[in-house]
Amino acid sequence: MTRHTEETAEAERIGHWLAEHDHFAQRLGIRLEQAGPGACRASMPVRAALLNGFGMTHGAATFALADFAFAVASNSRGRQAVGLATTMHYTAPSAEGDTLVAIATEQSLGGGTGVYQVEVRRGDGTVVGLFTGTAYRRREPFFQGKSENEKVVE
Repeated sequence: MTRHTEETAEAERIGHWLAEHDHFAQRLGIRLEQAGPGACRASMPVRAALLNGFGMTHGAATFALADFAFAVASNSRGRQAVGLATTMHYTAPSAEGDTLVAIATEQSLGGGTGVYQVEVRRGDGTVVGLFTGTAYRRREPFFQGKSENEKVVE
């Protein structure tokens, strides 16, 4: 197995573990579509329970999707990472029946921090949110302290 393939396989294992253990993301209907080193693609169908009083997707739901993609991307390189700071700009509305897709990409990676950009789009390609997150990368390996059974995800 090449280094690139090993890194991708590790990122996928981490992404699937996070998807299986993030109960809030599950409750919102967030689905992991793809994980790679420093990257993630996740989606969420917008249903009535996710709407605000104006009939648009609640900003917190859009943020949660972006934050999940940020979590997968920032942890994907095998070290535990936690958010230090985030910003979210809402650029267009979405509504019930839309499927939102978040694509996270690593912008900068250092020994202690990483910066990630997440675009959230509607199915028609319209950007509805731009998220930037800075993660603190702990020294501990991602799976440290997790039981062997917790590590095995497909």
